[in-house]
Amino acid sequence: MRFKFSDGSATDPLSSPLSFSSICHERVLHLVTLQWRSPTPTSYLLPLYTNSIQFSSPLGVVASIYLDFTLEFLNQVAASENGVFTSPEIAKSFDFTSEERIYNWWDSQGYFKPNFDRGGESFVVTMPPPNVTGSLHMGHAMFVTLEDIMIRYNRMKGRPTLWLPGTDHAGIATQLVVERMLASEGIKRVDLGREEFTKRVWEWKEKYGGTITNQIRRLGASCDWTREHFTLDEQLSQAVIEAFIRLHEKGLIYQGSYMVNWSPNLQTAVSDLEVEYSEEPGTLYHIKYRVAGGSRSDFLTIATTRPETLFGDTAIAVHPEDERYAKYIGKSAIVPMTFGRHVPIIADKYVDKDFGTGVLKISPGHDHNDYLLARKLGLPILNVMNKDGTLNEVAGLYSGLDRFEARKKLWAELEETGLAVKKEAHTSRVPRSQRGGEIIEPLVSKQWFVTMEPLAEKALEAVRKGDITIMPERFEKIYNHWLSNIKDWCISRQLWWGHRIPVWYIVGKDCEEDFIVARSNDEALIKAQEKYGKNVEIYQDPDVLDTWFSSSLWPFSTLGWPDASAEDFRRFYPTSVLETGHDILFFWVARMVMMGLEFTGTVPFTHVYLHGLIRDSQGRKMSKSLGNVIDPLDTIKEFGTDALRFTLALGTVGQDLNLSTERLTSNKAFTNKLWNAGKFVLQNLPSPSDTSAWERLLAHKFEKEGHLNGLPLPEYWVVSKLHILVDAVTSSYDKFFYNDIARELYDFFWGDFADWYIEASKAHLYQSEDKEIASVSQAVLLYVYENILKMLHPFMPFVTEELWQALPNRKEALIVSPWPLTSLPRNLTAIKRFENLQALTRAIRNARAEYSVEPAKRISASIVANSEVIQYISREKDVLALLSRLDIQSIHFTDLPPADVNQCVHLVAGEGLEAYLPLADMVDISAEVQRLSKRLSKMQTEYNGLVARLSSPNFVEKAPEDVVRGVREKAAEAEEKLNLTKTRLSFLQSTILVSE
Repeated sequence: MRFKFSDGSATDPLSSPLSFSSICHERVLHLVTLQWRSPTPTSYLLPLYTNSIQFSSPLGVVASIYLDFTLEFLNQVAASENGVFTSPEIAKSFDFTSEERIYNWWDSQGYFKPNFDRGGESFVVTMPPPNVTGSLHMGHAMFVTLEDIMIRYNRMKGRPTLWLPGTDHAGIATQLVVERMLASEGIKRVDLGREEFTKRVWEWKEKYGGTITNQIRRLGASCDWTREHFTLDEQLSQAVIEAFIRLHEKGLIYQGSYMVNWSPNLQTAVSDLEVEYSEEPGTLYHIKYRVAGGSRSDFLTIATTRPETLFGDTAIAVHPEDERYAKYIGKSAIVPMTFGRHVPIIADKYVDKDFGTGVLKISPGHDHNDYLLARKLGLPILNVMNKDGTLNEVAGLYSGLDRFEARKKLWAELEETGLAVKKEAHTSRVPRSQRGGEIIEPLVSKQWFVTMEPLAEKALEAVRKGDITIMPERFEKIYNHWLSNIKDWCISRQLWWGHRIPVWYIVGKDCEEDFIVARSNDEALIKAQEKYGKNVEIYQDPDVLDTWFSSSLWPFSTLGWPDASAEDFRRFYPTSVLETGHDILFFWVARMVMMGLEFTGTVPFTHVYLHGLIRDSQGRKMSKSLGNVIDPLDTIKEFGTDALRFTLALGTVGQDLNLSTERLTSNKAFTNKLWNAGKFVLQNLPSPSDTSAWERLLAHKFEKEGHLNGLPLPEYWVVSKLHILVDAVTSSYDKFFYNDIARELYDFFWGDFADWYIEASKAHLYQSEDKEIASVSQAVLLYVYENILKMLHPFMPFVTEELWQALPNRKEALIVSPWPLTSLPRNLTAIKRFENLQALTRAIRNARAEYSVEPAKRISASIVANSEVIQYISREKDVLALLSRLDIQSIHFTDLPPADVNQCVHLVAGEGLEAYLPLADMVDISAEVQRLSKRLSKMQTEYNGLVARLSSPNFVEKAPEDVVRGVREKAAEAEEKLNLTKTRLSFLQSTILVSE
């Protein structure tokens, strides 16, 4: 094997590895020198370097490792020298505008792709495909945050991770958008024709369809964009056709005329799940139906909210035990305004005799319940409405009128003929289209359906057996209830944009009896010719499939199915987690489970994580009408992506999250705190040129028990707490308890590390003359801080990567760095001891605050405890002095109280640990007595005034209850402050007497 370089030289790495190594090393140094001396980007030099080596035989293992190392080294140089990252030593705070640079760098380095180098089981998430028409909202921000947390954590754990992104063609929504665009040009869809209209939609998609994915990138989504899919991609379209054909071959897809939810404006059927019901004010119309052959007094009164549907009545029903109408059962009623059309009066227990008039008009063509009753009883079905919401010829003189216009005209004419009894205000559940918002019309229409019951049984069993875990668990009941009561799925839509139904009809034949199911027009024609002869003519079904049909195949169609031998399908299916909003548990999740089991024989994912809705600070659903919509992109500009992500991750699984500016502001401050902590760490590390200092620092291996035992107490405490935290956080990551992780990391970093350890470390860094102790503190600062960055990275990727790159000796990017080890040594005794030191410090700080001691003033203290406590507290004398602002020369450790105890402030920090602070050190006692005496007099006057008000019957009895309650609370608070001030004044006065 020989390596040939671009200058003509060559070497054999196996026969002369040292020579080969030195040559490669020389090339690397040359490139790095170029990088430092010129503005040429290292990312540009990398291909020059790799191309300068030509392989005349397969690459050897040693050479491969060396090449990988040098390329990784160059990558790091590229990151640090190309302005991708900035350091806290230079910048005052984290610059949000650098987020896009960092993201592009990650992407360019290939970090988002699955890496199999470290082995392990794959971790796969398929992104819920947002509508191609979509624009980023907080729901997207929520799912991106949670899924990216999952992916980044498992990537750092060493698992090959794949987060597969994509968008949905969104049949109805996209067609609406393009139709509106054309309408603004004065063009109608039907004027263009199907082919030209579809072409226009594709043009729109190419121009605007990438908006949502670009915005998702802005949130830091570490998806493998090289595998991005669109539900109308060629491969996914083939999967849709294959799924339809297989279901049809099994007899699970059928065609028939059934009751569907019809959208007159959209001109298509919509799913039950796409109909939203709202309580709305309306009118209940009472109408007389005369009994055929009876007198003028023989009539039945019905009450309806939709009188225009009476033209489709095929029966009048009463309860068989309703004595009021028993004499009419078996006779006929005359439908008003139909020129004497008769319908039977029947009895059925379905009728509620106590509701309304106890008489029910049966309009099977326009009511779901009436439709089911008519099918049970064998009643005819009449449709009185056209697809556009106008009445058809069955309505006679009302034919051609819009449904609502017909309602007004019909009622007016019923009043004229004496058949109108009354109309009254009535609140009813109105079905509206989730897409267009219009009132849905139940209509009998010829559609394609999937038989769901056999599919649902397998999906129910998968959850029962534990093959799928649903989080939170309470949604299992909802999932089970829906699947146990499932209806057949209407999968056809009367649209032009979408997957065309793979069914062809025979010209001149009955559509419902003669049709061909095929994968293509050519295949359909061949099948038709075999059955009907060479001269047969065919045409394809004009409908498209429900968008949710293609989405139900998403976890496996995106991986290459129906080609079960596809590499991605073999490697990554089944996927690991399906994360989405709980509101599409039925729309999408349950359907994916059913289709996954049907077509692959296994569940499509093992875990389902359902997040809640994001509401405003008052708990209201965000809406434009309320003006409370928070835009994620605006939020990112003001607070940064990391603060937004951290805030969203604080939500509990399945629970709605109230988003407020206060929370965002707080978490922006958390980002700044991280930055400032990084600045402190960097400023207190040895100089890069101080080799011996770095050798001492790097010699500390805190993963080993022996390296912990000799640590000073603050270092022992913080490392032990860190190791406990790593275990807890790792466990919570594995359990998807992200809100717990966020709170634990926040509390440890801000409370333990920043507020306590950084402050304690200053004693060793700035005041100790022992280089070894300073080195220990430096090592602990770096060790704890870099592990905090690792654990926070999935939540706050940008600021943590920026800070990570600023730290010395980074061998790899944070995004791909190994996760912290678990089960590392910790010492609970050290933790307890430092907690005692903290309690003592807090007590002294509180006393200083109570007596308004100037921050810079150092005071004396006597620390009283048993010998064991004194031993470890006294070792940290310098830390105690620094944290408590004590005079280090005047701190006394003893097992007995001082002689002048009556002139000291006595503090109890904990069991067996006390402190005595000389009062004279903290305050001018005589001046303080005078000040408190004046203050006490003023407080007493204020308190007496409140008591007087409460003693007045006029006030207590006549003032509003909340006002009286407020005065009582003020009085109680004033009394408490008064007693505290009296006690303190008494103590000071007794001190003066003792000193005299």
